[in-house]
Amino acid sequence: MDLDVPEGGVTCLLGSNGAGKTTLMRALSATLFLHGGKIVEGSVTFRGERIDRSDGAQIVKRGLVQSPEGRRVFPGMSVQENLTAGAVTVKSKEAVRQGLERAYDLFPRLHERRSQHAATLSGGEQQMLAIGRALMSDPVLLLMDEPSLGLAPIIVEQVAQVTRDIAARGTTVLLVEQNAAMALGVSERAAVMELGRIVESGPAERFRDVDVISEIYLGHKPGEAEAVRAAHTKSLSRWER
Repeated sequence: MDLDVPEGGVTCLLGSNGAGKTTLMRALSATLFLHGGKIVEGSVTFRGERIDRSDGAQIVKRGLVQSPEGRRVFPGMSVQENLTAGAVTVKSKEAVRQGLERAYDLFPRLHERRSQHAATLSGGEQQMLAIGRALMSDPVLLLMDEPSLGLAPIIVEQVAQVTRDIAARGTTVLLVEQNAAMALGVSERAAVMELGRIVESGPAERFRDVDVISEIYLGHKPGEAEAVRAAHTKSLSRWER
């Protein structure tokens, strides 16, 4: 089954650890070779053109940009320098200026911290910076890989809202996220990956049931999720007396 990402809105990609989600994102952004991998089968088509033979800079120029897992900000550079680095393929100084305005409008905290080194930012602020940097080239499609990883719940809510805002401003988003509730809450469509293959896709609401999520991430059969939760609660009850 192919992974189709319709233009407009958010599509999330779900699957357990090791399913191949990050590998797919790297394949789409032409960074897979940096991690010792390569595409050996299939193809990647973006806006009607095959791109799996293009390099990373060419893909960014076409409008496809990745915000990577783990943030990967430049710690010794300032916030503004990090953002400007995201515009390396942008030739117009006016376009760079507009990119900075968009990033600071979306993330006012970054404007407050614009002269600070990225290393001094909190985890949530670094995630904002990573997303803002990816948006500097004004992408058509933004790949967001585990943006809530390691963040406090209140920051996860902010990331969710930012994802909605990015889509509302016209950028299509492909979201890889272990937090299924958050991912499905901001998405119109969802796809499920198992062992490197897309096994199911459709409207996001189809996947919001607890049994479906349990089956995707834990391998439980439909109906087992509540039984597992009940058994777990019973086993802990003796410690509550």
